[in-house]
Amino acid sequence: MSPQPIRHFLDLWRLDAATIRAILEEARRRKAARAGWTRGRADADAPAAGRTLAMVFEKTSTRTRFSFDAAMRQLGGSVIIANAMDMQLGRGEPVEDTARVLSRMVDAVMIRAHRHDDLERFAQVADVPVINGLTDRSHPCQVLADILTIEEQGGSIADKILAWVGDGNNVCASLIHAVGKLGGVLRIACPADYHPDLHDLARAGNAGSVQIVHDAREAVAGADCVLTDTWVSMGDTDHDARIAAFEPFQVDEALMSQAHPDAIFLHCLPAHRGEEVTDAVIDGPCSRVFDEAENRIHVQKAVLAWCFGGVC
Repeated sequence: MSPQPIRHFLDLWRLDAATIRAILEEARRRKAARAGWTRGRADADAPAAGRTLAMVFEKTSTRTRFSFDAAMRQLGGSVIIANAMDMQLGRGEPVEDTARVLSRMVDAVMIRAHRHDDLERFAQVADVPVINGLTDRSHPCQVLADILTIEEQGGSIADKILAWVGDGNNVCASLIHAVGKLGGVLRIACPADYHPDLHDLARAGNAGSVQIVHDAREAVAGADCVLTDTWVSMGDTDHDARIAAFEPFQVDEALMSQAHPDAIFLHCLPAHRGEEVTDAVIDGPCSRVFDEAENRIHVQKAVLAWCFGGVC
């Protein structure tokens, strides 16, 4: 019998709708099964027992680091965490050599990388699953947590309208990759100079599932969920230009009032309060940002289980 192909989790555009749905359902099932448990207790089936996850960080992290660590422990496995500057990667070792070495020492690798190309180079030679913990081009784990949160509040994302307000960045890209495949509509309001990448728009799940506008109110009108992110991300060097361009795209109470009455607000965090979102919104009754953050754990568990072959 030939060996099963390695399951890398690099981008949502690479997965079909059935696979994305299976991962989401696994996350939902595992979350429900833990109701009332202490956070350090392992899941009853402990599917990662005897397995080790390496986590490599080229960028600082709170939610990705803690959620993957907690996820692997709850699955019964163990973790090794390293910053790239603590490794030979920081001294110029080829990505491919690091991938070959870690493939002989651990069972999976999660990477939070500056460059998406480096993630793909790593995965091309790795003999174990490689997971995208964020790159400059996409953030698939975050978007699965977003979708899980939306569906917890209002049922299936199919036929729902999501409004993304702000930068056409990596999180926006992963939303483009996933929302249409699951039957939803994504409206993106952004300044013309910060438009989503055309390659990502071409990877949208269904024609017409993604709409680009330049007026935040037009995007948010009747939307079931409003999402945003920081206007200036790690590595951006055009701070003043960004602040000026994005000022009309702040999510405040007036903008949220244009959405559906039951609409929720999401932000991947950390938030720059007073810039892309006001305190009244992020701390208000429509906000689900901390449910969203918690759901990173449950999604990471499902992604890991899928990589290890435990999810169809």
